[in-house]
Amino acid sequence: MTKSDTTQTGRTGKGRSGSLSLWFQRKMNARTVNRIRRKTGKSMGMDLLILHTTGRRTGEPRRTPLTWFPDDPDAWLVIASGGGPRNPDWYTNLMAHPDRAQIELHGHDAVPVTPRLLEGPDRTAAWSRITKAQPRYAKYQNKSDRVYPLVRLVRQ
Repeated sequence: MTKSDTTQTGRTGKGRSGSLSLWFQRKMNARTVNRIRRKTGKSMGMDLLILHTTGRRTGEPRRTPLTWFPDDPDAWLVIASGGGPRNPDWYTNLMAHPDRAQIELHGHDAVPVTPRLLEGPDRTAAWSRITKAQPRYAKYQNKSDRVYPLVRLVRQ
């Protein structure tokens, strides 16, 4: 592989992560999942949950720690930030198998959820609440060429 085959985002070839980058990301995710389960559901002043998805190609279970924002008593908002110029894998997996999604909060068992992509006025209102609570997301969004998908996860 030549240097030009690797982008600044750590992606190689056709948008796939380099093996070292992917290994590191999976290690850090596993470590954060364990911390959420054992110690706390917070990091850097933000609430964390564990999103359970199914790999769209592999069918393997995936666990991804994500920040979340309250929406309703039985709904959570998550942002598909990160992933460089494309959406993160967890988002693609979630949308490929929405019927298999679950979330796990610190101290609680996993519960099934239904994902709903927010668009239009619903997205605008939710995004406003999120960026008021955590202005860093507005900064992240301003640095990206893509609009971050915003997903409402509703308890089934």
